Amino acid sequence: MAFKITLPKTLVTAVALMGATLGAPLVGFATENPYADPVKPALPASTFQWDLSRTALVVIDPQIDFMSPQGAGWPIFGESVTEQNLVPNLQRLLAAFKKSGTTVAISPHYYYPHDHKWGYEAPAETVQHKLGLFDRKGALTLDGFRNSGADFMPEFKPYIEDGKTIIASPHKLYGPQSNDVMLQLNKQRVDKIILVGMASNLCVQSHLREFLERGFEVVVVRDAIAGPKLPDGDGYGSALVDFRYIANDLVTTDEVVAKLEGL
Repeated sequence: MAFKITLPKTLVTAVALMGATLGAPLVGFATENPYADPVKPALPASTFQWDLSRTALVVIDPQIDFMSPQGAGWPIFGESVTEQNLVPNLQRLLAAFKKSGTTVAISPHYYYPHDHKWGYEAPAETVQHKLGLFDRKGALTLDGFRNSGADFMPEFKPYIEDGKTIIASPHKLYGPQSNDVMLQLNKQRVDKIILVGMASNLCVQSHLREFLERGFEVVVVRDAIAGPKLPDGDGYGSALVDFRYIANDLVTTDEVVAKLEGL
């Protein structure tokens, strides 16, 4: 027996209006570029106002295991890192922020031997531990750290190791709740963040959400992040949708550098 469900007219109208509103941007995406912004976005334009005295560039996990062909995570992240021209873009941003005298903070990812003894893990955590991503020999030693997968990319070291960059304690999963990056930013009276680094749908998105909940304004630089690509999904593409919805703005490296040069 077939059942017929009759919806109230008001609900039918609401659903139709929602479909019309949400459907238009979807068909407006450029098909040749899966990451292109909608031609006719439904969401309002950004109202973010630049003020370098209250701003920091926050770089998440600028480490060899994520961003280098020699890194343990390259088979998972390498395609996206290459597509976004990530390393050169991060170099340009670091140089521009240093030249402007604006705060730069690093939120790194390290695993110590005791982190490999967790009683339970989610799938992405298991992969990281099996690959040995960001492994260090201990929290109180730098033995074997230099040029390991946990070390910073060589291209970034002149900017990170200048004695002026904030290097926070490590986050352990994805967000900044377990490290001191927010404390360090608060102590610098920073409430505006330009967010870059790895990985888009993991640590970048988790940092973004926590920063927003804590009252920061956050701009994501879309070609200064990258993500995993697996049969389970394109991490960069999935995160990009959320960035459009919740970040205070979504911009390019060119736009940020031009803005810094004009201020």
